[in-house]
Amino acid sequence: MKKIALVLFAAFAFTTTFAQKEKTVEVGGAPMYPSKNIVENAVNSKDHTTLVAAVKAAGLVETLQSAGPFTVFAPTNAAFAKLPAGTVETLVKPENKATLTKILTYHVIAGKYSSKDIAAKIKEGNGTASFTTVSGGTLKASMKGKKLILTDEKGGTSTVTIADVFQSNGVIHVIDTVVMP
Repeated sequence: MKKIALVLFAAFAFTTTFAQKEKTVEVGGAPMYPSKNIVENAVNSKDHTTLVAAVKAAGLVETLQSAGPFTVFAPTNAAFAKLPAGTVETLVKPENKATLTKILTYHVIAGKYSSKDIAAKIKEGNGTASFTTVSGGTLKASMKGKKLILTDEKGGTSTVTIADVFQSNGVIHVIDTVVMP
């Protein structure tokens, strides 16, 4: 009995120590744990409730919980609020699932790209890097001073406001504007 108690205590101590040493980034008032996947972390961010609802409506939860790795450019609620009135409400309707899925997967790149990785590609591309998104579109990245800027296929731009939020299955970069395919 003492051995079992000792093993349980040791396991608890290890788990507690690991959780305390895990480096987190705060997003939307919640710590984002590198040991959790994209969805497990995103649901805790009060700044990403619209994105989480859209991901659920598009049926992408299972995909974003898979091994990946993925690089996700995650628009905040304020980013979605910049869209014309009624856009989000229309997109989350079942009949618009294909359009919503295309928009959301336009925010995802296969692979794990830190801000340093993206900056290196921008340097290699003489100021611009092009990435093929999961939706099949092209998203361009550039720097404006020290800020990472995304340019979508329509010419719209978005700024990364929080970079390098590492997850067990990729990385999230928080953005201030929804990018459109």
